Amino acid sequence: MARHGKALMIAAVAMAAVYRLRQPSFVPPPVRRASLAAVPAMAAAGAATPAFADAIGDAAKRLSEEAYPFMKEVNWNSYTYLTRPGTASAGDWAKAVDKAIVMGASMDSDLLKAGVQAHHKAIGAVSEANPVMSKADFEAINAAIGRMIASVPESQTMDVYNAFSALVPAEVPQYLMSTVNEADAKRAYSALMQFKDVVKANPITPQVKETPAALSGKLGAIDAAAAKLSAASYPFLKSAPWDSNVYLKPLPGTSPNQAMKAIDKALVMGASMDGKLLKEAAMAHHNALGSIDGKLVTTAADYEKVNAALGKVIASVPSSQVMDVFNAFSKITGPQVPSNLFNMVSPSEATAAYDAFLKFKDVVKAAQR
Repeated sequence: MARHGKALMIAAVAMAAVYRLRQPSFVPPPVRRASLAAVPAMAAAGAATPAFADAIGDAAKRLSEEAYPFMKEVNWNSYTYLTRPGTASAGDWAKAVDKAIVMGASMDSDLLKAGVQAHHKAIGAVSEANPVMSKADFEAINAAIGRMIASVPESQTMDVYNAFSALVPAEVPQYLMSTVNEADAKRAYSALMQFKDVVKANPITPQVKETPAALSGKLGAIDAAAAKLSAASYPFLKSAPWDSNVYLKPLPGTSPNQAMKAIDKALVMGASMDGKLLKEAAMAHHNALGSIDGKLVTTAADYEKVNAALGKVIASVPSSQVMDVFNAFSKITGPQVPSNLFNMVSPSEATAAYDAFLKFKDVVKAAQR
């Protein structure tokens, strides 16, 4: 039982990470690409039955009351949470993220959207000086996460727990415990155990809505454009050092709070994505992770499917939201970052990939709602 409770917490963290990593990027590393569509934002928990809403909602209120003192003690401005725990390889982490993708792809779309919106609301209310969310927002997030996890098979929750726990050394939770009040942490954990029992006892049958015909009818051209982009950029993809630790380093000069505010723009964008297209994109990334080689490069065929899926899911959101994400991350990314990444690959292959990407972008924009 305790193991399943830990699984709930790890799954929640994994889902948050998935959202963070899902923002559109040029040709992201496998671990980041993997995370694209595992999750995102908007319709409400009203899709569930009143009995379910009361059970998990009430349990979330109790959990939040018991855990809030512990949450206030955590140093949310610490860079510790951006540090890779242990010595597992990038490939090992990619496989763990893949479990989170599969779990996220199984979630009820409306509950997923509601969960993202709860996080967006909480982020909007905190500052760098006081990065602790309100108790009300904490409760809303806990309820949303409980409902999201209740909509997937328990076996998938345990897959996520087992995958990540295998990579995190025992010293990590011991160290984190030393940074807070131990009694408050244990009180929070005990409340989590009770919460997970309620979640487990109230499973939800996930639903997914069909993509509106007005949108799906405009997506055909994206497949052909993705084929051209993939052929032109695959040499670049193969030349990039996807197993480098550089992708795990914080952006130079960017505080955790500044990074979180940029991530919030990606959450808003994810919240607007079509649920069915999002699930399809998640599974495209799952399949691509299943075909990576020793250098963490997927096959050309799976790469093309990922690009097509990304194009379609991005076409399902307003262009203004895409630009919000671009502008937010450009503000916190110094010029040395793209320069350094460019120096890690073949310049001619990177240029060819970028030129192809610009053409692909135009096709996606033409289909955009």
